[in-house]
Amino acid sequence: MPMYHVMGEVPRKRHTQFRAPDGKLYVEEVFGLEGFDGPESILYHRRSPARISHARPFEPRPIQEWVPNEWAHRHLRFADFPVGGDPVRGRQPFMFNNDITMWYVRPDSQQEFFYRNGMGDEIVFIHEGEGTLRTMFGSIPYGPGDYLVIPRGTIYQFEMTPSSEPQRHLVLETPGHFSIPKDYRNQWGQLLEHAPYYHRDLRRPTELDYHGDESGAFELHLRVNNGFQVYELDHHPFDVVGWDGYNYPFAFNIWDFEPKAGRLHQPPPAHLTFRGPRFVICSFMPRMLDWDKDAIVVPYHHSNLDSEEMLYYFNGNFASRKGIDLSSITLHPSGLPHGPQPGLDEKTIGMHWTDEAAVMVDTFRPLKYAAVAEQWDDPAYKYSWNDGPAGEGPMTVE
Repeated sequence: MPMYHVMGEVPRKRHTQFRAPDGKLYVEEVFGLEGFDGPESILYHRRSPARISHARPFEPRPIQEWVPNEWAHRHLRFADFPVGGDPVRGRQPFMFNNDITMWYVRPDSQQEFFYRNGMGDEIVFIHEGEGTLRTMFGSIPYGPGDYLVIPRGTIYQFEMTPSSEPQRHLVLETPGHFSIPKDYRNQWGQLLEHAPYYHRDLRRPTELDYHGDESGAFELHLRVNNGFQVYELDHHPFDVVGWDGYNYPFAFNIWDFEPKAGRLHQPPPAHLTFRGPRFVICSFMPRMLDWDKDAIVVPYHHSNLDSEEMLYYFNGNFASRKGIDLSSITLHPSGLPHGPQPGLDEKTIGMHWTDEAAVMVDTFRPLKYAAVAEQWDDPAYKYSWNDGPAGEGPMTVE
């Protein structure tokens, strides 16, 4: 995060005595990345954050891989993905490599436990649904289109609004860190004038959710070592009376992303939103199309020689993208060319606007498929560039 923030009560100087009204010392925790060289926050707890009452046996949860018979373009139809589970333990992985794991969930049960990811940072993209992300840093209301950026180690709990529409979450997890692209920041960390969003678009926790003196029985689920470690606590984990720093969760709504257009076609880096280790996240939003009188408004064919393009389609009119539904996922893998299906370059000449909306993850190492992908795979997609009726498949505007 490029912004310093403070909430609640903190002492004048770090690493000094800071006492509660009853005279007991608050427990200071440095919550930092990259050893002591990265962004950090300092939190002040009522009790030791290392305190547990019982550790249950470790639950391994390795990802089961699906290896297709062909190296080909893929289309996963997630529109009818089953509803079930809570927003964390209900997640099912569908693609992964050493840099990123992608999960999907349509939760219908409240998260009754607290969760901490010890394996990586998370971005939860809210396709559908409303609620509140309750964290040890404070609460963040969420709704459709929100990217929830959650640093590793954050204790949190989803509280879904019962009256809201059914929820759909796309979850991106990395063992590295998500960051705002340096292309958008000056040397002081401030977002530049040409950046597609600004600091005021980033929503920080609104208020502390303090339960410092609350005792009882609470479960904390820790994701670590490709599994879950469940701890039983005798105190509420949200016992932070105050904190300050640069490392904390925040929300950014994709509809606040300012898309770029050009006289000729703009490639995916024009839609860059976040960076991770050996991957980027882009936001394709409704925008003006190319205005040169001779422009071809659909993208030129291109070969992903050393990258893979995953697109998640979440909003808009896909009449020009036959075969693509809301919640469709496509993967165009490395080594293969792709582009518009036959005839669509001619058909779209003269179009001035697209209202299609999608999230793209572009990785620079090959992606693998998890077992759930096989069930939702459309085997006809790889032939959709053939001429004739069978080739009337989707075109991509990335």
